[in-house]
Amino acid sequence: MENLPNESVKHRMFDSEKNKKVSFYAISLIVLFLIFYFLFLSAPADFPVGKILKIELGASLRSVSLQLKQEHIISFRPVFEFFAIAYGGEKHLIPADYLFEEKEPVWEVARRISRGERHLAPIKVTIPEGFNIDDIADTFVQKLVNFNKEKFLLLAKDQEGYLFPDTYFFFTTDTEIEALKSMGENFEKKITPLLPEIVSLGKNKRDIIIMASIIEGEAKGETDRGVISGILWKRISLNMPLQVDVALETYKTKGLPKSPVGNPGMAAILASIHPQNSLYLYYLHDKSGNIHYAKSFSEHQKNILKYLTQ
Repeated sequence: MENLPNESVKHRMFDSEKNKKVSFYAISLIVLFLIFYFLFLSAPADFPVGKILKIELGASLRSVSLQLKQEHIISFRPVFEFFAIAYGGEKHLIPADYLFEEKEPVWEVARRISRGERHLAPIKVTIPEGFNIDDIADTFVQKLVNFNKEKFLLLAKDQEGYLFPDTYFFFTTDTEIEALKSMGENFEKKITPLLPEIVSLGKNKRDIIIMASIIEGEAKGETDRGVISGILWKRISLNMPLQVDVALETYKTKGLPKSPVGNPGMAAILASIHPQNSLYLYYLHDKSGNIHYAKSFSEHQKNILKYLTQ
């Protein structure tokens, strides 16, 4: 009679076969995962390192995935769309410019675009009080490589006075559109809380801003703004021409100019709203820029002789 293997041998043989199968399946799963990862999850071999990609406002999830595929930033569109939906859905795709400074897997690309992580260092742009749209355009041309001065001037021609002077931060790829939008929105944010008071004084926003733009150009310092505002509003009430150097038309016509002569800051706007009462009706700037006031025309003539003819 043939000898049969005992039970312990049978168990060892069974465990060995089982372990081989488990190892085979594990290796197969790992191989499949690696294949799936390299085909669908990892960055393409020709990933455009250093690429700046612009996601347009209103772009759909499908159009964004197609754009990313065409730019070789992702390999498989459905995988990107899956992760984008997982991060919040199509409505959470943030329109912006994105810098891809190194290769990134598809889930990281989806996460960044869903959260607006641009990886672009902001550029600081400071617009001083009183700058007109030409001055503003020249400042932006030096800071933003995609800024078009001619387009800006065309778009901003009716917004003189309504672009708030301030310090702004832009991305390197921002254009005249973003510059104009930021400055206009900032103006509205600053002026809106003041509108009830302006109305209560019997004035309107347009006149306040025009006067503020003149004050910005005429005043030398903080103390001069209020006094000059009082003089100029008084001259208007007396039906006298303003005769200010920053708006030469005021030497020929009475009242305010038709439009602002620059973009005033908050101090000039507040001075326009709150003119300072004084006995003065005239003022002039001497050769050093200092201001001298006069109560009458004869006193003003003496100041002209004293400070401007020497």
